[in-house]
Amino acid sequence: MRHGASEQQAGIGHQTETHVTWDEELVPGPRGRTDRPEADCPVEVALAAVSGRWTTLLLRELMGGPRGFMELRTLLPELSAKVLSDRLRALRESGLVTADRRRGFPARTRYVLTEAGRSLRSLLVELYATGEELQRLSERRGESPRSPGEGAHP
Repeated sequence: MRHGASEQQAGIGHQTETHVTWDEELVPGPRGRTDRPEADCPVEVALAAVSGRWTTLLLRELMGGPRGFMELRTLLPELSAKVLSDRLRALRESGLVTADRRRGFPARTRYVLTEAGRSLRSLLVELYATGEELQRLSERRGESPRSPGEGAHP
């Protein structure tokens, strides 16, 4: 629920006004200084870019260069054609991938990461490293690592 205009004018209840200190590494700019998830928060933008089942794997494969639809199906054999089409469409709509349609018969389409798509490389590398560290720590505590989606919050 948004705070009323009079509260905002008075600076009451607005996180950017009331938070004492910010960890400048975690929150270097004002768009992250919020008390609830906001669509323009850089963390939310990055998470939305890689969200969705198969998205990180598709991005990983496209990091290797342009790929055709059937090439992606071969690289990810358990990914259905429908889900692949859906994910590629979503990646195109979000500006992370372009479709390079080649003339000829049959027409060929190659999917290519945009500059924004390529910028996700460091995030994917860090997510992988963090996942390995979390697995290592849970194994050290004698827990079994969780599968994706297992124990997810409702």
